[in-house]
Amino acid sequence: MSPMKAIKVFRDLLSFLTIIPVGGKEDFIFTTAQNMWLFPVVGGLIGILGGLYYLASSAIVAFLLGLANSYIALPIALLSTAIPAAMTIAFLLVLTGLQHFDGLIDLGNAVGLRNLHERKMKAHAWTVTGAGAVLALAVEAAAFLGLFLVNPAFAFAAIVLAEVSAKLAMVTIVWIGKPSHKGLGSIFLAKAKKNLNTVAYLLSVLIVYPVFYVKDHPLLGLVAVALVFVSVPVALIMNKVSNSVFGGVSGDMIGATNEVTRATTLILFAVMLMLGVVA
Repeated sequence: MSPMKAIKVFRDLLSFLTIIPVGGKEDFIFTTAQNMWLFPVVGGLIGILGGLYYLASSAIVAFLLGLANSYIALPIALLSTAIPAAMTIAFLLVLTGLQHFDGLIDLGNAVGLRNLHERKMKAHAWTVTGAGAVLALAVEAAAFLGLFLVNPAFAFAAIVLAEVSAKLAMVTIVWIGKPSHKGLGSIFLAKAKKNLNTVAYLLSVLIVYPVFYVKDHPLLGLVAVALVFVSVPVALIMNKVSNSVFGGVSGDMIGATNEVTRATTLILFAVMLMLGVVA
């Protein structure tokens, strides 16, 4: 791959997965689908941005709470962790253009409808039902809870881990799934270079482990590598749900898989820390 082509590919991936204005061309959907195996790399970048945002917001919130606490007694320990966690999850949703969040809403909209055609139509309607809102908010609340429970010293690394895992899950569901209909999802299932998908797993390990090793926690790095592969069973479950609800994998389900995997990874990572994986 020539340097110019590599730049175009990375630009198109950023255009698809984030709202960063890098000027993707009209064919960026096809370029993105063909190079989906690079999703974990972009996930790592998104995770770094999210981690930096967490650190910055933590510092600002701690300063503001310190000032406010001079006038009124506040639960500083609780708020100094909860507020940055909530702000960071919101930041990640905005950074990705809410497109994956929309997938959760569409899945929730369709669940419970008996007719397959009705479920597909409901998923594409520009409406939000109670079920759609509840599912989407529940998943994001789980992601918030996971980040809230993570020791702040490991929050940056946890965010990188969660984003890489989420993108790897997207690669996995495209690898194993069948299209539900002609649309965005079918483009990815048709164009993705599935023979390169194994590279995505290797890239995920190469991104995640050094983040924890730099923090002098090689054992936790191994745990993090194991948690990256939580993306596989999550993708398998989401594929089964997608087949049951929509008759196959759609673009919405690929996006929903991202959100569910992020939340699952953060929760499991927090649990591992609380179990004392690292002394």
